Amino acid sequence: MTSPKVQLISESLVKPLHQLSSDAKQPIHFTPFELVFLTANYSQKGLLFAKPSEKHQPFSITDFLNKLCHTLSATLTHFYPLTARLATQKQQNPPSYVIYIDPGNSPGVKFVYAKTDANISDVVSPFAIPLLVHSFFDLNNNINHDGHTVPLFSVQVTELTDGIFIGASVNHIVADGTSLWNFMLTWSEIFRSNDQNGGSISRPPVFKRLVVEGCDPIINLPYIHPDEFIERFRFPHLLEERFFDFSATSISKLKEKANAEYKTRKISSLQAVSALLWRCITRVRRPLHNADTVCKLAINNRRRLDPPLSDNYFGNPVQLVRGTASVEELMAHGLGWAALILNEVVRKHDDMAVKNWAQAWSKAPTILKMSELFEPNAISIVSSPRFDMYGCEFGLGKAVATRSGCGNKADGKITMFPGRNGGGSMGIEICLLPEYMMKIECDEEFTSALASN
Repeated sequence: MTSPKVQLISESLVKPLHQLSSDAKQPIHFTPFELVFLTANYSQKGLLFAKPSEKHQPFSITDFLNKLCHTLSATLTHFYPLTARLATQKQQNPPSYVIYIDPGNSPGVKFVYAKTDANISDVVSPFAIPLLVHSFFDLNNNINHDGHTVPLFSVQVTELTDGIFIGASVNHIVADGTSLWNFMLTWSEIFRSNDQNGGSISRPPVFKRLVVEGCDPIINLPYIHPDEFIERFRFPHLLEERFFDFSATSISKLKEKANAEYKTRKISSLQAVSALLWRCITRVRRPLHNADTVCKLAINNRRRLDPPLSDNYFGNPVQLVRGTASVEELMAHGLGWAALILNEVVRKHDDMAVKNWAQAWSKAPTILKMSELFEPNAISIVSSPRFDMYGCEFGLGKAVATRSGCGNKADGKITMFPGRNGGGSMGIEICLLPEYMMKIECDEEFTSALASN
């Protein structure tokens, strides 16, 4: 029996529904938090829906796609930078190399329709995530710098035999998870509203740029050609991906256990779960006891700044913080000890820490190499179970599942999702080398936490 394939049916570019003002065509400059990730892949997240029942009214994929396109166009009137391309202003004397969004050059976002003979059960079969899911996304393997020539945002709608997958690929220096899901929720809001021309929305995006004190609002990179910093990284080994559902009950027990070890209440659910993953993955990798091991957490800086940024701020004000311990220490102590390390690095990541980093980077800008990000004995935890992914319905009801694409994947990459059942539950996508994945599914601490579901 042959494996299901994805067939491209059509693609087009979608522009804003309404005419943009002259102010909306002004350059939008990037912050240090964004430029540092120029060579990362696009962020890719998607939602799997069941096709509507045809008992009362036949489902027309043509009508659905037309409505999606129209309401996407209406949504882009509010999120117009997504239709643009990147531009670089270069000059020799004085030396200048400035990358920015150029809304004056706005060919549109890409809209792709594809089909597959796979069904929902092929995608959400217990634990294993098939490689087929990567084909549900566009712009695979593109890096953020490619936004000079490829769309900053692309949507691929893949029709399954019994379902619909809507996969979004967004340039990750243009938008983080908070911005992406604000966009997706707004699009869904317009799709389901009586005003599908999108005249007003509940959460208008804020495009006014964050300028950190001591940093230039327009950052001049120390390069004369992109070859000086471009790296196209693909993890050189075969990886396996698994999706684990942690119930609200199991997470509550983990949090309670972590806090009880040190008679505290300050460890959060996310810190307790992150500590569990850090310990279990380190254990199955079996590194040398005197080696260091690292847990990296992606942190949204909006509310860490003083004054804070609006949650509607559209950009990527995100950083990675690091919890570090020797393998011997991590294994000798309990869950609470590891969780307190993470609690402490998160607590210390305050307004001063954010601004100090931005000021130091601005004095000597460097672009992160993804090959250096995925270091040995480390895990990287990204995205958030707090994103309202299941609030995006597009007239199809609540999504069956959430999934991510192939971008920025390596051994130890963990992506957090909200649990479908809500109430504090989480979906956790783990990416590991096959020999480690096989062992973690037998790890007693990990399976005990899952058994509490």
